[in-house]
Amino acid sequence: MKKLFAVLAMIGVMTFGMTSTVFAQDETEATEAAAPAAQAQAAAPAETAAQTQAPAENPGLHKVLKQKFIEGGAMFMFFVAIALILGLALCIERIIYLSLASANTKKLLQDVESALDNNDVDGAKNACRNTRGPIASIFYQGLLRIEDGADVVEKSVVSYGGVQMGLLEKNVTWISLCIALAPMLGFMGTVIGMIEAFDKIQQVGDISATVVAGGIKVALLTTVTGLIVAMILQVFLNFILTRIEALTTEMEDSSISLLDIVVKHEQSQNSLVEA
Repeated sequence: MKKLFAVLAMIGVMTFGMTSTVFAQDETEATEAAAPAAQAQAAAPAETAAQTQAPAENPGLHKVLKQKFIEGGAMFMFFVAIALILGLALCIERIIYLSLASANTKKLLQDVESALDNNDVDGAKNACRNTRGPIASIFYQGLLRIEDGADVVEKSVVSYGGVQMGLLEKNVTWISLCIALAPMLGFMGTVIGMIEAFDKIQQVGDISATVVAGGIKVALLTTVTGLIVAMILQVFLNFILTRIEALTTEMEDSSISLLDIVVKHEQSQNSLVEA
């Protein structure tokens, strides 16, 4: 009987130990399963906070430009901005004018030559009047004096060609002025910023990066802004000068062709008179 109780006691102890082990394993597995969920929940607010802070770390371009404009000193940066705006306005005006000055010169020469071959001087004038651009204006001025001979037509074409050249080059000098003033204003801001830096050194009595950083920053910002403005306007100016050069070459070639047509017309008229 005692042996039976002992066996039953041993079986109970073993059963209780196995049950405890199973419960412990279940609790461990539950804890391990809950850990990723807790980590995910903890990471979610962190990602949300990072996403919320992201726009603050990457401000827009206009905000950066505004901040740098203020940091560079409103007075000098204002004048540099005025030079940029005025220069761009003049460049746009010149580009539009030069675009409108372009015309189909070959067609105009064919119309003028065809009209003069038919002894229709008024038709040639109308063809010039109905065509835009400086070349048509030069042709019209020459045809107004076609009755006076080819020499007079040549002088008229050359004289009026100079007038048209002046119109093509209008406002180019002002663009060059803006290009020259922009870096000068930037360098002036540089000088003022350095003076402010040395004034702070004199007041504090110590040379440190913190003391002179503000003045040097103003100096560098104004210099960089002036150089950028000058480079932008220089690109536009070179494009404008290239267009003017192309139109000038076309005007000269067309004027020579017109004089040849006028000489041909004059010779044909003299032949008819002699006949």
